[in-house]
Amino acid sequence: LVDRDAVDAPSDERALLRFVRAGRRLGLQLTMIDKEDIGRIAEFDALFIRETTSVNHHTYRFASRASVEGLVVIDDPTSIVRCSNKVYQAELFERHGIPCPPTLIVHRDNTDKVVPALGLPVVLKRPDSSFSQGVVRAEDEASLAVYLAQFFETSELVVAQGFVPSAFDWRVGVLDGRALYAARYHMARGHWQIQQSEGPSRRRYGKVESVPLDAAPAKAIAVAVRAAGLIGDGLYGVDIKEVKGRFLVIEINDNPNIDAGYEDAVLGDGLYTAVMQVFLDRLDRQSRQAHDR
Repeated sequence: LVDRDAVDAPSDERALLRFVRAGRRLGLQLTMIDKEDIGRIAEFDALFIRETTSVNHHTYRFASRASVEGLVVIDDPTSIVRCSNKVYQAELFERHGIPCPPTLIVHRDNTDKVVPALGLPVVLKRPDSSFSQGVVRAEDEASLAVYLAQFFETSELVVAQGFVPSAFDWRVGVLDGRALYAARYHMARGHWQIQQSEGPSRRRYGKVESVPLDAAPAKAIAVAVRAAGLIGDGLYGVDIKEVKGRFLVIEINDNPNIDAGYEDAVLGDGLYTAVMQVFLDRLDRQSRQAHDR
């Protein structure tokens, strides 16, 4: 499932074609579909969503219908729900002891607790934020009040996190419970995030440096796999900050970026083959289970 016109598509055209070629080498037949094709879902055995997902969106409807029809689905509807909700993730991290920056779930009655708990500057996130959108940094109490008022217009809750400065974030791709790739996502030049929006159709990005898994910090890989396992067994991108030898999970994303020349710089075609192999293995498992019944 793709949207070739999307500004924030998780895979570019070259990457999509490499997925298709990898699938065909394994004996899978891949077809590109778009949001108009939801009525065709039952024609297929599996669904791979390469669009930015959201619960109130056609991607979630595709995932849900495909799951009901018995297809192998990545991203599955449960993963979309869990990754789309930053409040859920914050509570999940706390419950399971996942290291993360100091975090406070803010509502209208506890706004006075933000600065004493987290200090300034502080990062605010809408519960459904993605691709650095719906995420702001309040530098002082005046801007904090303005941003909270704006967020409360559309949400009962806001996630506030202590600001952790860094030159880059680690991104660990996790698939089927195993680390798939690792990369350093550098901050956009002159900005505090890896992406800076310059209007509705323009984005500016920091440098992406893919590294071999055995060259990435073992603690970062381990915490990424553990955190992703709390979401499910799909394809996730776990964002991690390294602070004085500690690795803090910022968030877990479904539909992580896999773009040609970036995330695949180390593994090349092997990255695309690994993803397609998971689909094939799950389809084979379904077939065996159906036969055994």
